[in-house]
Amino acid sequence: MSLRLFAALDLPDHVAAALLAVMKGTPGAKWRPRENLHLTLRFFGDVAEPVADDLDLELAAVAERYAPFELRLKGAGSFGGAEPHALWIGAAPSPALNGLADAVEKAARRVGLKAEPRKFMPHVTVAYLSGASLDSVLGYENRHAVFEAPPFEVDRLSLFSSVTRKSAPSLYRREAEYGLHGGR
Repeated sequence: MSLRLFAALDLPDHVAAALLAVMKGTPGAKWRPRENLHLTLRFFGDVAEPVADDLDLELAAVAERYAPFELRLKGAGSFGGAEPHALWIGAAPSPALNGLADAVEKAARRVGLKAEPRKFMPHVTVAYLSGASLDSVLGYENRHAVFEAPPFEVDRLSLFSSVTRKSAPSLYRREAEYGLHGGR
């Protein structure tokens, strides 16, 4: 059996509330429910259980090496270019976040998973798009280009499993949580 896995950062309620306040005003947007708002560090895809067990150990080791840090969500954008398929809220530049994402990527490779071909682009997906016009998407991006959520402390990362559903948002289940304890 395999699990569809990803590593992510949870968002505290005050940050989620700031996101929920800007999740409106774009026809064709399917806004994500609160429980699906997170910042993905690395999507692993379908992972066999023995490899998932190894990944669990590797992520625990990563967390032991990283100290908590402050993060702020900032700005808005979309994926898909002229045919947008998702809206996102970004993260302010953070060497600590980039270092953590890089360590998670290296952990994935140590357990035999293929390298992620895309450069890490920290974001929270706030909506998937279906039939949204490019103008409405650009309008959303322009309205929220200066968006800033209150800062929050990142003190843990989580390993989630995901079950996709056709007519409803994906179901996410926390498989493990790892407190950040170390320094560099």
